[in-house]
Amino acid sequence: MSSSSHSGPLKASTFSVDKHPGQWILGGGWNNDVWGGDFPAAAWLDDISPDNPVWLSRMDGHMGIANSLAMKIAGIDKTTNDPIGGTIMRTAEGEPTGLLVDTAMVLMFDVIEKVSIHERREALLRASRHALMRGVTTVVDVGSYFPGASAEKTWQDFSDVYEWAHSMQKMLIRVCLFFPMPTWARVSDLISENGRSLSQWIHLGGVKAFLDGSLGSSSALFHEPYEGDPGNYGLQVTDMDSLLNRTLESDKSGLQVAIHAIGDKANDMLLDMVDKVVDLNGVKDRRFRIEHAQHLAPAAANRFGKQGIIASVQPDHLLDDADFAAKKIGFDRAQRSSYTFRSLLAGGAQLAFGSDWPVSDINPLQAIQTAISRKPPGWEVPWIPAERLSLDESLKAHTISAAYACFLDHAVGSLSQGKYADFVVLPSTSWDAFASDLPAHVLATYVSGKLAYP
Repeated sequence: MSSSSHSGPLKASTFSVDKHPGQWILGGGWNNDVWGGDFPAAAWLDDISPDNPVWLSRMDGHMGIANSLAMKIAGIDKTTNDPIGGTIMRTAEGEPTGLLVDTAMVLMFDVIEKVSIHERREALLRASRHALMRGVTTVVDVGSYFPGASAEKTWQDFSDVYEWAHSMQKMLIRVCLFFPMPTWARVSDLISENGRSLSQWIHLGGVKAFLDGSLGSSSALFHEPYEGDPGNYGLQVTDMDSLLNRTLESDKSGLQVAIHAIGDKANDMLLDMVDKVVDLNGVKDRRFRIEHAQHLAPAAANRFGKQGIIASVQPDHLLDDADFAAKKIGFDRAQRSSYTFRSLLAGGAQLAFGSDWPVSDINPLQAIQTAISRKPPGWEVPWIPAERLSLDESLKAHTISAAYACFLDHAVGSLSQGKYADFVVLPSTSWDAFASDLPAHVLATYVSGKLAYP
């Protein structure tokens, strides 16, 4: 998908050629910052696809654009109210532009035609082969879940896709599954019946929730407003009392809790909440995960270490954010708060690296390099060089620390006696050669000692 040279419409005509009138056209991955920052509008799509409803999600998954037909099907018009934790973007006259932010996307999810079981099963196998090609043998799947959406899709994927693949002996990689937090009691019952691992392939992790949106969609929650938008501090997508109560119940049941927080205020709110959970439920090895921990207030990094909180972060996200974070939140704020890997480690946090695929590609070798260099494409100097990591630190965050972050360090994460023999073969001829010139790809991937790729 591309834009015209004057920030004009998305060129999506090829998508509609093979579609019957009325068939949905679904896609995503657009990034308005690439074409100058202007957000797209329904009108960009209407000329191209007047007879097909279109929904295209932004690359971060926290915003999407619908054409006029899709909005009509969803019943979105001038009178539609913003849902709690979401925004229907509007013109000065109050007409919806087609952009839906965070929980407002549920209005579209409710009417989009469902993907068949066959397609979902094929998607698991394709995704697994892609991960193996990148040298990934274990993934954390936090479910196809968005704030305000039904939790049922995640459970259907569990039964229709994962349990099917397991029973048919088609699992290719190991997965640690997280389920929507509102269904914590169901997860607890499942673990009571089956234990934490259904087999060597499927591990039941815990529950996932959201507190805010994303930087790119201007919905990450900050203490200070966005640049040039004085009334916008971002979105809080979940009620804190409800989040605390569900976290307490999940934690009491022995479930691991993972919560999405990107803005500095969202992270501070979660750190305060964890203090309450520890006070009320006591000290234990809970490995509470904050997903992204992207922008932190000055004292926040040390608070992660105090409670042993997992900072589950994605180095490759900085490749996009480095170019526009200063425009979003100002140069000084971006410099002191963004992707504070070194500060988190110094503060005693457990640092676990991942990809957040499909937002970024599953590519650990690139992400390791990103954490070391912090140089986006075309940059001569690192972005916030004081926060760079060493090769050893970056490797550890991708391996044993990532395994620890989902209670799997007893089984994977290092080549040790008693663990599964999951490893990759690299083209480097020595450790020194590897350190001086990180390869771009793996030669082979082994799972349980058996060749899984190529």
